[in-house]
Amino acid sequence: MFSAAIFDMDGLLIDSERPIMAAWIEAARTLDIELSHTQYLQVVGLATVESEVILGSLLGGPEAYRHAIAHVRKLLQLERSDGTPLFPIKPGAAEFLAALRQRGTRCAVASSSTRAQIQACLGSLDVLHHFEAFAGGDEVARAKPDPALYLLAASRLGVDPAQCIAFEDSENGAKAALAAGLRVVIVPDLKHPPASIVEQAFHVLASLNDATAHLPRWFPGELVRP
Repeated sequence: MFSAAIFDMDGLLIDSERPIMAAWIEAARTLDIELSHTQYLQVVGLATVESEVILGSLLGGPEAYRHAIAHVRKLLQLERSDGTPLFPIKPGAAEFLAALRQRGTRCAVASSSTRAQIQACLGSLDVLHHFEAFAGGDEVARAKPDPALYLLAASRLGVDPAQCIAFEDSENGAKAALAAGLRVVIVPDLKHPPASIVEQAFHVLASLNDATAHLPRWFPGELVRP
């Protein structure tokens, strides 16, 4: 039915949103501010510029934001000291990618993270080899929900967007994929997309653990040897 799969990364392939949120909450405390989960969720799925404006307002202005982001970067760097990946892979992701590879399904990543960050994160989790193409936020003029990232990823695969399924966790990501002409499978993470977006989805999964069962229908390519 479809010939390619294009994945978001943060919150979809890797569990990055939780440690990042925890770091921002801790950074806010250094400013004697209690940043709640609900407040932080306002920035999930937004472009960096938009999230900077919201967090700056919540924290007390540009100077407070600069202090907080420096603390966040320090906290996230310290988490690497034990030798474990900073952002672990999400449940079912590695198995689903391996199953797609076995079927000969072409895969790409379309993420607001930079291309270097994409390759570093996925390389550290030993899943980078499953992807043929990458589209990073530093390679397009407009972030999600603009369709540019998905159009770039499909172009680099050489596949018509209509022949691709996008896997997304966020509202803006789903909007971007839909605007680019892809079908969208939503796998919610910290913030569930609104009903108006869910209604437009091709499918909604509780986690990528549930995705492999749909492979014969979504990607009916012939099984190939590893």
